[in-house]
Amino acid sequence: GTEVAAALGQNPAQVFKTSPYSGDTERNVENARRYSRFAVDRHYLPITPHIYFTQFMDDNVPEERNTAIFMNWVLMSKCVELWVFGETISSGMKAEIERAKRKKMKIRYFTEELEEVCK
Repeated sequence: GTEVAAALGQNPAQVFKTSPYSGDTERNVENARRYSRFAVDRHYLPITPHIYFTQFMDDNVPEERNTAIFMNWVLMSKCVELWVFGETISSGMKAEIERAKRKKMKIRYFTEELEEVCK
């Protein structure tokens, strides 16, 4: 409704947000939530599939991981920018960054403290 339009604007830019998932998944999911909120607070619509797909896909099963990666790329193709969070770049994040470069997407980098850095 109008509250959503007021919060995000009429046509918010969709940004694909990438950050580590594996390892300390509890901490990484909490960070991903925080990074997503950061995007909303700046009037962007965050696409954060690794905190969504992992609810029903098993990252430890290669076929499911590959399917999730494909779905990530489909969602990423709908976005105007890739936002990379944190200093640790996982293999999945690296693949997303390379894909964004090939697609000539704008890539923005942020620290875990939500400070934008130039790369």
